[in-house]
Amino acid sequence: MRGQPLTLYEREKIELHLRGRHSLRNIAKMLHRDHSVIVRELQRNTCRDATYRAVKAHEYAEKRKRKKRKCILENDEELCRYVVKQLIDEQWSPKQISGAIKKRLEPWMDGKGISHETMYQFIYEGQGRFLGLYQYLRRGRKKRQRRFSRKHRINKPISFITPIQYRPMEINEKREFGHWESDTTICEHKGEAISVQYERLTQLCRLTKVIDKGAESTEGALRDLIESLPVKSLTMDRGGEGAHHWKLRLDYGIDTYHCDPYCSWQKGGVENLNGLIRQYLPRGINLSHISHHQIYVIQEKLNNRPRESLGFESPNGLLQKLRASGVVH
Repeated sequence: MRGQPLTLYEREKIELHLRGRHSLRNIAKMLHRDHSVIVRELQRNTCRDATYRAVKAHEYAEKRKRKKRKCILENDEELCRYVVKQLIDEQWSPKQISGAIKKRLEPWMDGKGISHETMYQFIYEGQGRFLGLYQYLRRGRKKRQRRFSRKHRINKPISFITPIQYRPMEINEKREFGHWESDTTICEHKGEAISVQYERLTQLCRLTKVIDKGAESTEGALRDLIESLPVKSLTMDRGGEGAHHWKLRLDYGIDTYHCDPYCSWQKGGVENLNGLIRQYLPRGINLSHISHHQIYVIQEKLNNRPRESLGFESPNGLLQKLRASGVVH
């Protein structure tokens, strides 16, 4: 047994014998282990309340073993350079980088693979933490956190709405191009905002800098969208920025649908997109210092990112294929 780590079975025996008030030397003899092994086990894996519990002790040992294992990115310099470059220069997420490697986009990637979870561990627990790579992730958090619930806002009623429950199945199932979700992203409490649109089939986005979050500004952004790309329907929440939706219905013959109150998850595509935009335009930034061209650059960075849900195709790449096949004009 020399040199072999303790098993869960052995740890259960240690716990049992400790409860029976056996000495550490006797426990070592019964397990055919050196006395020092038992001493080290108790020093390393005893719980905070000074009791020894086998299952907890085994968990502590396994966690340390995983941390000691060198990350693949610390062993493969070429792979590490690629991951860091995509994080910093392209602002790709670990999932997108993992998907690109799986698709073998470059010859050197043949035979290589890495999971997004391994990248997160490298960023937060491995050598990546010394490079400050966390700041290039979507949320830019120093520590991994679970999401917090969002605050609700009170909106005035909007006229002539069609509840989302009446939205046809072909829209819900993303069968065709032209069904969009719309929202507005605010960086400061007052002032300019970003009108955000998201196409459900391709995940294509359109970002427009507007002077405020008012209904007229949003209407203008939506008219620009409708006159540049096919729009068959719009789904939005019940915020005041969508109050002029009925004008778009009359002028362009499109359908508009509204989420239930406080149910922004019903337009989850654009909500997720808002989170991606925060990587470039964090809360509190003054949009008056950001040009329309800079907003366009952010838009195209997002549209050129590979998406896991699209088989790691990018929205722009998918749009080009639809245009080539005549589906989108």
